[in-house]
Amino acid sequence: MHFPIRVYYEDTDAGGVVYHASYVCFFERARTEFLRNKGFSQQSLLSENIAFVVKKLEIDYKTPARLDDFLSVETEIKEIKKATIIFEQKLLRDQVCISYAIVSVASVDLLKMKPIAIPKNIRDAMDSSH
Repeated sequence: MHFPIRVYYEDTDAGGVVYHASYVCFFERARTEFLRNKGFSQQSLLSENIAFVVKKLEIDYKTPARLDDFLSVETEIKEIKKATIIFEQKLLRDQVCISYAIVSVASVDLLKMKPIAIPKNIRDAMDSSH
């Protein structure tokens, strides 16, 4: 799935280059929309006391994005485990990868703050795109 991103002033440092932490936000938005595209909203999951929390994040910054760039985040599932989904994400400008991330998210019970198995309906929806 591709998610469009426009780089705004708030995403950049004083030199108009995207601040490194902004990439994390871009990837987060794309994963949220990936989940929404599969029929699950963060709000509905929260109402069931389920959340996906980032467990591990690796980012490779290849070339800088700049103010007003039009970018796209490509999000794919690399692996699904019992309580973890590992995403592979690429930030693209003109179809060229400018940043790459591997993000592991864990399914947790919000009341206990403990990992839980990914609910079957979510697993089934994710498996269909894997």
